[in-house]
Amino acid sequence: MWWLLLLITVVVVAFHSASASVIESTWEVEYKYWWPDCKEGIVMAINGQFPGPTIDAVAGDTVIIHVVNKLSTEGVVIHWHGIRQNGSPWADGAAGVTQCPINPGETFTYKFIVDKAGTHFYHGHYGMQRSAGLYGMLIVRSPKERLRYDGEFNLLLSDWWHQSIHAQELALSSRPMRWIGEPQSLLINGRGQFNCSQAAYFNKGGEKDVCTFKENDQCAPHTLRVEPKRVYRLRIASTTALASLNLAVQGHQLVVVEADGNYVAPFTVNDIDIYSGETYSLLLKTNALPSKKYWISVGVRGREPITPQALTVLNCVNATTDSRPSHPPPVTPTWNDTERSKSFSKKIVAAKGYPKPPEKSHDQLILLNTQNLYEDYTKWSINNVSLTVPATPYLGSIRYGLTSAYDLKSPAKKFTVDNYDIMKPPANPNTTKGSGIYSFPLGIVVDVVLQNANVLKGVVSEIHPWHIHGHDFWVLGYGDGKFKPGVDEKTYNLKNPPLRNTVVLYPYGWTALRFVTDNPGVWFFHCHIEPHLHMGMGVVFAEGVDRIGKMEIPDEALGCGLTRKWLMNRGRP
Repeated sequence: MWWLLLLITVVVVAFHSASASVIESTWEVEYKYWWPDCKEGIVMAINGQFPGPTIDAVAGDTVIIHVVNKLSTEGVVIHWHGIRQNGSPWADGAAGVTQCPINPGETFTYKFIVDKAGTHFYHGHYGMQRSAGLYGMLIVRSPKERLRYDGEFNLLLSDWWHQSIHAQELALSSRPMRWIGEPQSLLINGRGQFNCSQAAYFNKGGEKDVCTFKENDQCAPHTLRVEPKRVYRLRIASTTALASLNLAVQGHQLVVVEADGNYVAPFTVNDIDIYSGETYSLLLKTNALPSKKYWISVGVRGREPITPQALTVLNCVNATTDSRPSHPPPVTPTWNDTERSKSFSKKIVAAKGYPKPPEKSHDQLILLNTQNLYEDYTKWSINNVSLTVPATPYLGSIRYGLTSAYDLKSPAKKFTVDNYDIMKPPANPNTTKGSGIYSFPLGIVVDVVLQNANVLKGVVSEIHPWHIHGHDFWVLGYGDGKFKPGVDEKTYNLKNPPLRNTVVLYPYGWTALRFVTDNPGVWFFHCHIEPHLHMGMGVVFAEGVDRIGKMEIPDEALGCGLTRKWLMNRGRP
């Protein structure tokens, strides 16, 4: 097939070229009135722009972003999703883990090297600011790109609520919890449509429901203008707060070539599933017809799809301005067809030339994901501990030996497998809260098994996409039911597992991954669904504590909590 010539053996290289450039910018973060889905709302904008500006770098470049907090009453941070931050853990942008929130009126400078090519994005990582629209694309190009294509487009996918994030945070933190519901709209590059549809004319009498746009409407879709019989790279990132998505391009097949900044063995599909925190590159060869338009559809998977599809158009160069696609948009696959989703995930394997994982691990965590109650507040827990991130960032606490800043007792490494029925609501619904961390020496191999289970009430097990900071990991395998230690390890793919930074945990199943503790720092590992993290669904890894104790960390990163007091008293008798 045509795409077989597009990808050759990959050699994974981290670039630190003497000719590398410096990309420097000042970003002012503030709230703005906006019309993301043709209904006025409030977004978090960067320099008056929503979504935020795209960073376009080459592997080996240094990125310097001066973030100015122009919010009146709240802090802010930005996480550079997919950037490993080797040698710069304080620039990871995780509030309470690697830095303090940037106070209103203050500026914090993020400086880091983008050492590996790939499709990435950035987003807020304080409270639920990602849900408010604090996000944008981060593209790192290879100076020796192996893929051949004629052009490219970025598609940043998100979901949108009409309720403010402050109201959502309060609802989720209330007793009893008030669920925020499904998003009102899905957005493609920050644009969607509420209470109208671009494709309504296919419905009987639906012409009245067709969206009409005025010039410069903020909700008007950006069409993708293409030429026939050309190859285009679609760089896709999902920064959704809740929704798992499916994307299809009408009349075209898609070749998957990259996942989370790592090349994969190319394979062809009609559509892709993409979970919050994931990124992909797809190659699309346009049809020979120069005057047609084709739908690009994005729909909800994994949850009952109350939210309508997001749509935009692949517009061939000779198509007239007033013409419309001649067929209805692709239908999103059935929302609860989990086997279809698993089939897609299992097709993703590493491209030729990628390093294989070590054959054995030195340590293993089995992390049970449950929904529980803590003093009648609804929480998400890992091994019966709901994470509470402390006021003093872990990185600073470890650097300066502030042992009272967080729980020194680590959470349990494994849950009691035999005594927990993952197919039913928990027999004991109560959980605990804690701020303990898992601490690992440098240079060891760690296996993590994520185990899903039934929620607090009813017969439901939810999808959880898990994201790690500071690392890629090998995805060794997926399984149904309860993980069986000593048995299921034999099913692991050690030949060509993909390297990812985000992986999905399917309902009532398990997912296994492996990583090497080769990046000194403190790293978040959490469910990328915003309400779930807000309700405690995460853990923290500390690597090379002795190295952290010698790091030169900018004081500006640690000006809160106990580190603030320590820094103020430094040098005093």
